[in-house]
Amino acid sequence: MPERPRQALRPAFRGWRARRPFWGGLLLALGGGEILFTEKASMKVVMHIGMQGLAGYLLPTLMVLLGLLVLFNPGQRLFYSLTGILVSLGTWLTSNLGGFFIGLLLGATGSCLAFGWLPDQEPRVSRRKRRRQARATAQPLEERAGEPA
Repeated sequence: MPERPRQALRPAFRGWRARRPFWGGLLLALGGGEILFTEKASMKVVMHIGMQGLAGYLLPTLMVLLGLLVLFNPGQRLFYSLTGILVSLGTWLTSNLGGFFIGLLLGATGSCLAFGWLPDQEPRVSRRKRRRQARATAQPLEERAGEPA
């Protein structure tokens, strides 16, 4: 009996994920989390404490918040993604070179993915499926062409 609800969760999650820029929001939030994690590194590892200390924690926290907002409010994804790229680039100065480049790159990539996401786009068809469809439509035409008139 417990297998039944579990099987229903996966398609429900896939449907939820398909209606929003999931990977963009996730990468933006992970980038902010990684930068926050590097802020807690020991002083031997920390390269740059940040401007006044507060901005070093404020910008990555804002990145996490923007990533979650992209996930749960995809209608405003353009504003959130533009703000996210600016905040991600701002961490270069304030937070250990953007979390030693990793958080900066994750945030920038996530923001770009969220910005480029289109809501009502048809699913992409693989090259293999397009070839099969082309062969299926061409085959009846060849059979009709071979018949005597």
